[in-house]
Amino acid sequence: MNKTLSYLFDPLCGWCYGAGGPLPEILASTRLELRLLPTGLFSGAGARPMDEQFAAYAWGNDQRIERLTGQAFSERYRDKVLADRSQLFDSGPATVALTAVHLSAAEREFDALKAIQHARYVDGLDITSLQILAHILEGLGLNDAAQRLVVPDAALRQATQERIAQGRDLLARLGASGVPTFLLEENGQTRLLHGSAIFSNPQAFASELQNGH
Repeated sequence: MNKTLSYLFDPLCGWCYGAGGPLPEILASTRLELRLLPTGLFSGAGARPMDEQFAAYAWGNDQRIERLTGQAFSERYRDKVLADRSQLFDSGPATVALTAVHLSAAEREFDALKAIQHARYVDGLDITSLQILAHILEGLGLNDAAQRLVVPDAALRQATQERIAQGRDLLARLGASGVPTFLLEENGQTRLLHGSAIFSNPQAFASELQNGH
């Protein structure tokens, strides 16, 4: 019986960062294959300037996520990212970086996502910078992906858009909205999971994955 957990996300989604806390342990206990699909929620038309009002909203939301999940949002992130008015709130570059990993070492994509999130929320780095993203990937030994990211070619950008389209199509077909969204694919059938349980009761979420109900 083959089961795959599809994880629809955006690299700039704070709740996705929060889900990254319990998810590795859940995957280890269920031994499910993980498939990551970006939705492009905060890229393209979803990108926006980091103004004072949005920064305050983001920080308030981040503090709520930290209280609930234990995932850290540092003062350095607040000072270096949220207070930087020249830095767009744009997940496009990080999504391209993750696609580069997906194409060269798909089994490391979740590691790359966690490293990119940590770079932003803890180290306060600008993950809209391709140079910084390439450095993060190099630090993980993902040199092929890092090299390709320095000057993304048309094929990499096309692959990124195809993955986003696939993620958005899944959201639409299952009537889901927002991220993180988790789907359990089993024997050719796809089922939308109650994703909030990963925050409130990770053990119940793992049980649902294992038992299929």
